[in-house]
Amino acid sequence: MKSLPFIDLLIVIAYLAGMVAVGIYFSRKNTNAEQFTKASGRIPGWAIGISIYATFLSSNTFLGVPGKAFGSNWSSFVFSLSMPLAAWVATKFFIPFYRSTGEVSAYTHLEHRFGPWARTYAVACFLLTQLARMGSIFFGIALSLQALTGYPMSTIMVVVGICIVLYTVMGGMEAVIWTEVVQGVIKTIGALVILYLVVSGVSGGMPSIIEVGKASDKFSLGTMAPDFTTASFWVILLYGFFMNLNNFGMDQNYVQRYHTTSSVKEAASSVWLCVYLYVPVSLIFFLLGTCLFAYYQGNPELLQTIKMQVAAEKLPGGTTDAITNLAATLTPADYGDKVMPHFMVTKVPVGLLGLIIAAIMSAAMSTISSGMNASATVFSVDIYQKYVKSDLTSQQSLRLLYIATTVFGLLGMITGIAMIGVKSVLDVWWMLSGIFAGGMLGLFLLGIISKSTKNTEALTATIIGIVVIVWMTFSNQLPDSYAYLRNPLHQNMIMVVGTLTIFLTGVVLTRLKGRQPVEKEVLLHSK
Repeated sequence: MKSLPFIDLLIVIAYLAGMVAVGIYFSRKNTNAEQFTKASGRIPGWAIGISIYATFLSSNTFLGVPGKAFGSNWSSFVFSLSMPLAAWVATKFFIPFYRSTGEVSAYTHLEHRFGPWARTYAVACFLLTQLARMGSIFFGIALSLQALTGYPMSTIMVVVGICIVLYTVMGGMEAVIWTEVVQGVIKTIGALVILYLVVSGVSGGMPSIIEVGKASDKFSLGTMAPDFTTASFWVILLYGFFMNLNNFGMDQNYVQRYHTTSSVKEAASSVWLCVYLYVPVSLIFFLLGTCLFAYYQGNPELLQTIKMQVAAEKLPGGTTDAITNLAATLTPADYGDKVMPHFMVTKVPVGLLGLIIAAIMSAAMSTISSGMNASATVFSVDIYQKYVKSDLTSQQSLRLLYIATTVFGLLGMITGIAMIGVKSVLDVWWMLSGIFAGGMLGLFLLGIISKSTKNTEALTATIIGIVVIVWMTFSNQLPDSYAYLRNPLHQNMIMVVGTLTIFLTGVVLTRLKGRQPVEKEVLLHSK
């Protein structure tokens, strides 16, 4: 980090060393697979709540949300507003269910209900979702640290990734949770510090920011019209509810934590603590995006540097004139993700910059570490022990978890490197997660709610749902001659429609099958 002042460099090094030290400390306790995946069920509910909050508050939130608010408005905040309803459903129905089964994997239940194919399908969707999540978060942290250090994004991902792998592999779930508690505090403080610096830099302070925001419609939550073709209020609300229900209800990252508490009540309280923390803090990040917009409106000359940087990335090897011409055409949505890193480089004083970098690292590391641990657990329980070797010794299980955790960390890095050059990190994450999670949630709800649905109806419904999800995702690639076959709905509706397609199709098929014996009996009696 050659461009950082020495004191900031020391802060960053101390933070990274502290995270690895936590992993080394808890490595002494990891003598079996249960300790590695469940922390032996001894973690207090408040710590779990902060760790879940830290997982939600990823670098996608830290960088993507201000960038989104800068480039458009607060419509994405509706995602946060949907959290309480999803949390209520999860705490009332899902958490008691998981605690009663005792299964560390969220997907074992699907095999009991519908057979091995259902469990395998859900596991595949989960692992793909995790790779998309980890990749987008690696990308987000590299995006900001590149501006602060001058190092290539790929190099940053590798260095940070190695530190994450070290403490996650050594410390297991207990290290993940306690590092996330620290990281949750650090990144919240970091966000408040940045907000204070931005507001201080705007002539007229907060009243001026509110005036600029109102004039540019920055506080809008989206159109309230029943429009499902754009990112309207209702589209984000529906997407947010289903996505948060997926997170709280069947995402291994969260389900695994429910087993680390001592009771159902403690697990439920941890979810509500996450909601109480995340909703107001996410609002701070939207406010931060609007404050940045007002700041750069008052300092338009500073935006030219950002525009030229983005244009140069879009035209590698382009001439100066071509880059300048492209820069002149860019809109706030094109360079929103670059604004906060630029502000930190130019306006954050020495000493605080190290804290901000640590906060950004915290935002990425907390989510990636939990994703690595959960992915390794799912791979071990649902794939390796299911299809390769079921009678593993305690040491073999632990060794498998070590290897799988490392591999998923490396795959997350590779995915992040592949994302370099995307327009909006938040948009990419929402699109990919919606594709992979939609079918998984629909099948899970079918298994939980429709008790009489059997294997055949569930499989048929899932196949139909997958076809619908694939069509909605890729139909926009069809040539103009087939424009009438394109998906007319907004991409965030993919998860909503995919989930409902599988669930409702399964329910209808179950009822139709239930009527067949009655109809045959009536026909026999009539003869």
